[in-house]
Amino acid sequence: MQAFVDKMRRRAGRWLDRRPMQVRAPGGMLSLSFDDFPQSAWTEAGPVLAQHGVKATYYVCGGLERGENLGLPQFTADQMRELFFAGHEVGCHTYEHVSTLTLSPAELGRSLARNALWVADRLDGHVMETFAYPFGDVALGAKSIIDLRFALGRGVRNGVNAGTEDRVALKAIGLESRRLPGYDLDALCAEAAAKDGWLIAYGHDVSDAPTPYGCTQRDLERLILAAKAAGLTIVPVAEGRRRLAA
Repeated sequence: MQAFVDKMRRRAGRWLDRRPMQVRAPGGMLSLSFDDFPQSAWTEAGPVLAQHGVKATYYVCGGLERGENLGLPQFTADQMRELFFAGHEVGCHTYEHVSTLTLSPAELGRSLARNALWVADRLDGHVMETFAYPFGDVALGAKSIIDLRFALGRGVRNGVNAGTEDRVALKAIGLESRRLPGYDLDALCAEAAAKDGWLIAYGHDVSDAPTPYGCTQRDLERLILAAKAAGLTIVPVAEGRRRLAA
């Protein structure tokens, strides 16, 4: 019964209380993002990004630092600093890595404030501009809190963002071994270009033997090359938002 209730709540969060945002990115955009993030999202993905001159967004939970998630070692503060000062974006993913379906608005606000302080203390006062929902769970009551604190929120509903979208629940595709076989990456990039749209991708670990939620270096490179072939501009999520607002 609870699973059914949560399913309905996820649907409500995706479709109700929408905060309209116009997406028109001439020629199309791609943003790459990594959630949580496992160390391999930097140690293995970082060289691929550097090789292609691409900057990404890393969604951080301070409570995961030096911990373990899905059996994988999570990032260190030194790695977070390294990627940040290399020009990548650091965004918010709650402090505890907890579904917003389980939090009241007040509890969510406290988690976001704690994460903001944790990151700012380690990144010279950096203020995170964008948010990604843990597990992709967009709770209806969370949307107003995210709207107050961030320029946008990113979910996990598949598709290219184009035309009028919900700025606190943007669509994204999964750079995940369990999802990638179902995508035509070339077609998605071509759609983003044709619609002046914004394709956002999210992943987790990166290795030769990824978890169901991760991908290989080759998968990551394949998407980058498809985006470049389609003429998409590749930017971090916050930079994409700024370009749309310009």
